[in-house]
Formats: sequence, C-alpha cells, structure tokens
Amino acid sequence: MKKYYLILAVALAAAGCQNKLKEQPHALITPEFLKTAQGFQLTYDACYAGGRTVWGTMDFFFLTIPGTDEFISGKDGGSDLNRYASGYTPGTGTMLNVWRPIYQYINNCNGLINAAPAVKGLDAEKKKRMVAEVKFLRANYYFQLAQQFGDLTLTTEFNTAPKTSADRHPLAQVYDLIVADLTEAMNTLPAGPGVDGVLPGKAHKAAAMHLLAKVLLTRGYSKAAKPDDFTKAAQLAADLISTVAPQAGLALQDDFANVFKEGNEANSEVIWTVQHTANLPYNGPNNSSGHDNILNHLWVPQYENQEGMQRDVRYGRPYIRVVPTRWLTDTVFKERVNDTRYNKTFQTMWLSNNGAKLPKWPNPLPPGAPAGAVSGQPKFNVGDTAIWMPGVDVTDAQIKAAPYALIPPRKYSTAMSPAMTKFYDTKRQDMNYPSIRPVIVYRLADTYLIAAEALLKAGRAGEAVPYINAIRRRAAFPTGNAAAMEITAADVTLDFILDERSRELCGELTRWPDLVRTGKLIERVVLHNTDGQKNIQARHILRPIPQAQIDATTTGPKYPQNPGWEN
Repeated sequence: MKKYYLILAVALAAAGCQNKLKEQPHALITPEFLKTAQGFQLTYDACYAGGRTVWGTMDFFFLTIPGTDEFISGKDGGSDLNRYASGYTPGTGTMLNVWRPIYQYINNCNGLINAAPAVKGLDAEKKKRMVAEVKFLRANYYFQLAQQFGDLTLTTEFNTAPKTSADRHPLAQVYDLIVADLTEAMNTLPAGPGVDGVLPGKAHKAAAMHLLAKVLLTRGYSKAAKPDDFTKAAQLAADLISTVAPQAGLALQDDFANVFKEGNEANSEVIWTVQHTANLPYNGPNNSSGHDNILNHLWVPQYENQEGMQRDVRYGRPYIRVVPTRWLTDTVFKERVNDTRYNKTFQTMWLSNNGAKLPKWPNPLPPGAPAGAVSGQPKFNVGDTAIWMPGVDVTDAQIKAAPYALIPPRKYSTAMSPAMTKFYDTKRQDMNYPSIRPVIVYRLADTYLIAAEALLKAGRAGEAVPYINAIRRRAAFPTGNAAAMEITAADVTLDFILDERSRELCGELTRWPDLVRTGKLIERVVLHNTDGQKNIQARHILRPIPQAQIDATTTGPKYPQNPGWEN
C-alpha cells in the first residue's frame, strides 16, 4: 500500500470568532483513508492550512513587497533579491520556500477533488460545497505561482509517490484551469462571509468572483490573453460590487482606518482572510514555523535606539526588513489634508516607554528650546512624545531645539523611517511572538480598483471614474473634503491607478505582481527604487525556477528555466 505525506501539522478549518479553528495534527494518511468521511474532512482542513505557508510568511513577503517602487531594504533586510543583485539566483531559497509548499498544498487539493466521488458517509450537498471551496483554494495557489514564475507544471492528479520527471505547461493552460476552478466555486458557494454558515477564512462566491476578476485582468496583459479578458474582469468586479456584495453584507468601511483595525479583521470590507491562531503548538513562538504570521515584525524600525525608548509589545520587535521609498512617502502620499490615508497607514510618532534612558537638556540650552526647559533636566517624561516624523522638512536648529527626536524626511534612514502599521499586533503574549491576527488577503476596495483598471484597459476610462472616486471619497473621512478628492476621466491612466493602488493597498502583499502585471516593474524600479534601479534587468519580470526543482528532475527532459536565469 502506497502512503503519502499530507501537510497536516496545522490543519485549519479556517473559521472565525468563537468557532475559529479545528486543529487535528496528522502526519501520515493513506489514500484509502482519504476516501472516508474523516479522511476527507482532514484533507479539506489541510487544503486551507496551506494559506498559512503563504500569507504571513517572510518568504512570500519578500516576493511581493521589496524590489518595487514602494519599499527598499531596511537595515536588517539586506537581501540580494531586494536589490536585484548578483546573489539573487535560482539557488536563492526564497523562491523554493514558496514554490515547494504551494505545490504540496495543490496536491492536497487534487487528492480531495479526486477522492470526492468515492467518499461515503458524507452529505452530498456538503461534499459538493467542500469540493468547490477546495477548487477556489487550488486556483488561488496556482495563481500565486503563475504571477511569480509564468509557465508551470500543471497537474490535477493526486501524487502518492515522488516523481523524477516534470514538464512545464504553457501559461494559457494554467489560466484555463484557474478560471474553470473559480467559475465552479462562484456558481456553487454561498454569497459571502456570514451567509449560510460561512465563517471567516472560508471560501465563498464573493471571494471567487473577486479572485476571478483579478485573474482575468492579469491574464489580459499576458501572453495567454484572450480578447474579452478585460471586459469580463470589469463585469465580474462590477457585479460583485453592485449585486453580490450587498447580498453578502460586504461594503466599504466608512473610515479607511477601520479596515485594518486590530480585532476588526472580519469587517464588512474584508472578502477573504487567512486565519491564524494564538495556540502556541501551531506557532513559533519565535517566528520559526513555516506557518507563522510575522508580518507584524517586518516593518518595525529600530525605535529602541532612540532616547527614552525600549522594545515592547506595543511597538513591536524591530526586524525592519523594508523601509518606504521617498517616492512613496513624499509623492504618492503628498496630499494629507483631504486624503487621510497616510497617517492611517504609517506610524510617525512614538511615546517614551523607558524612564532610564530619558535625554536631558544641555547647557547652554539650544536656541528655540521650549518654555520650561531646564539644563540638566529631562527633556520629556515617560508617556510623552519621544520620536516624531512630521513628514515635512525642518531646520537643523529646530531639530536641536525639539524635546524629542525630530526626524524630517531628509533624515530618514534604513534604521528609522515611517513604519507601515496595517499588520501590527499588540495582543501577543510576548514581544518576540508572531502575530495571531488573520491576514486580510482580498478586500472590496481592491475590487473597485480592479474594475477601474479593467475598464481602462477595455477602452472605457470614463466608466472607471465612479469606482476610483468611491475609494478616494472614502479616503477623505472624517476631516477631508470628499469633493476635492474626486477625479475625472482625463485623470484615468494606468500610472494614476497604480499610484492609487499604492495609497489604498500599500503593504498588502500585492505590489510586485501589480507592477509585473502592468508591465511597469522595470520602469518604476528605475525611477523610484534606489536599491534596485541600477541592477534590474528584463529577466527580473519573472522569478527564477528554484534550482532544487531543476536538480530534482532527473528523468526525461531537463526542467526549463525562465529566460535569462539559465546560467
């Protein structure tokens, strides 16, 4: 009897709230067991568990965030991959650490889908729904690989033993399977979260529609494009917004700040999440597990090196893998009166938490020191502002006279810059622990921007305006002038939409695929990324196939490498 390993060490039911997770670790399962109701359920759980090996991990972060127009390497983020440097090769582990587990979970999905007809003792409608959910997941996994690597090994068969031969299939075939899977999911599943018992993290119709719209939009730019891709993507996104979203209780939040508010990850704007857990056997606790959500750490600057500061749970552990480009902070987010998103996306102020490190006023006092300053006395107390980044330039004299560390844009560094806050987690037991928050993967604001981009590419820029304006009007809440945020058809260009995606979706694990999809990666890295602008080449629009995959293909033709990565 052949046996195979399923990645069931953290088998998540991907549910939410009080009935959030069902975790049943199993290391070894036989194909015969898969055909039982219990084995079918466990494999279903395992298919969802794969999301945790993607969204929340450092490897997927490195494939989506740095090396773009938005972020460069932080002081502790010195990766060749970030800089498109010579050390970025097919042997770089980041690619393999995404490629290998995704294929493992695709195999789990194939196992469940193939076994479904033979499973006994399970309600037929429940089984049909479970298969549709897993097809959503399989499509999702394949889509992540396709955006990074292009042509893929495409399989719908359940592998029960290692294989030594493999082919790469044309991207068109990969997209055909993705579209078929998502179409079935869309036509089978309940409307959305909270409808017909759909818990947070579970697949549903709205999630399938959103993903299918993004898939068609992406395919429309590619060598696998079909003539109606942009039109279909626009229609799907529009139908989701106008018809399915209201049925599913989905709507834009009134306040952008509430979308990523800690503890509010099941809000009305959130379409689909990957669930995480506070149960330590399924986490690091030192961020060592391949399933850990460590997004809370990766943006945190070295605030503890400033006077009056020390590390704590509130401000996080400073991994500082990336810092924002000056283009992102100074140009994309330049408007901060009517557009409130900058201060709701970045942390620019830290309050003192260390009374043992309080700075003292010098003698003599600097010109412009505040009233009440006394030489030899602390400049501030615990709980007062210790660090402030005003976002505009100030003079050196003003910096010296400030009671706190006053850091204008010209003083930003790879150690201390504005910190992206969307994934912060203050509820962890210890500063060093990974996050227990769900990762928001798809949300309705992105659906609006997908609709706008698809309409632009379909030659209907005027129809894109209402979708963009809905996002921009919301960005003015509560203090800005919403009317001043509106645009006209003349403003709708691909560059404008990409800038708007930065303002709305900054840091949400989408930017590298966005730039590759639109053909803007090289152009924008050269313009805005001081790390990669001198190194980026045409070959970088696809990731190299992991060398381990090529080496493991020992039977038949050599596994093809992507162009430019052959040597």
